[in-house]
Amino acid sequence: MNKKAVILLSGGLDSLVSLAAAKDFCNVELALTFDYSQRALDEEIEAASLISRFYKIEHKVIKLPFLAEITNNALVDSHADLEFEKLDKNSAKAVWVPNRNGLFLNIAASFADSMGYDYIIIGANKEEAGTFSDNSVEFLKRADGFFEYSTLKHPKILAPLAKLEKHEIINFALDKKVPLEYLKSCYNSKKLSGVKHCGKCESCKRLRAAILKSVNKDLIKLFF
Repeated sequence: MNKKAVILLSGGLDSLVSLAAAKDFCNVELALTFDYSQRALDEEIEAASLISRFYKIEHKVIKLPFLAEITNNALVDSHADLEFEKLDKNSAKAVWVPNRNGLFLNIAASFADSMGYDYIIIGANKEEAGTFSDNSVEFLKRADGFFEYSTLKHPKILAPLAKLEKHEIINFALDKKVPLEYLKSCYNSKKLSGVKHCGKCESCKRLRAAILKSVNKDLIKLFF
């Protein structure tokens, strides 16, 4: 528990539960949320702020205007359709942000190098690794090796959920009494959809399916 960490905190299911898991073996001192003009930015910042307050850690929002400029898809375009029948590589491509996790990890590594953090926590998971390559164990191993050369601190990347499917993450969260009421796992802005979770975007569909496969199906009333 004398090890310190920084976490990538979007306010969604995976980052929230990763934070709860990481608190068991290290001191998570800083949460980073990234602003690249995503549709649900305000809600993500609010969720991440509430989560950080609950776990008593510092929270910073990092503005990345250049990333917004080069991201040309439904995740930042408020007029684009985020609904897909199948969750596959095509739906993933529709919300792909150029080098997102690579960039976020490198920014977190800069904080780790400067502030002496031993770990960088990320909410990568097995389910999304199937369509998002930057959630895969292979990607995380490659990125981990990079910091051996680009930093003096040599922080290690930890992904507590890397081997879990979404419903297993839900079950883990319920067992750990994670405050799931704080999370925001929707790509849509509440201002656009009128609800906290639209139930139509890729993230919402994954959350709904996970809850229905979990040990507490009634949890669905909390989000949809």
